[in-house]
Amino acid sequence: MSFLRGLGRFAWDFVVGDDWKIAATVACVRTGGAALVATATRDASWLAPVCGGAVLLAFVISFVADVRRA
Repeated sequence: MSFLRGLGRFAWDFVVGDDWKIAATVACVRTGGAALVATATRDASWLAPVCGGAVLLAFVISFVADVRRA
């Protein structure tokens, strides 16, 4: 049981790390992107750069907000 607890703590620290906002944004963008691809009736190859741009934009906003606070 302690192995599973340690593995869970490692996974949480690896994914969330220092800033939970980045992990939450990535999860939301991936979920939204998957939903759009699942319901797309046409080619959804345009979605990958849009999702990448959304994650990058969220990272920049989070970074600027954290730097302004410090």
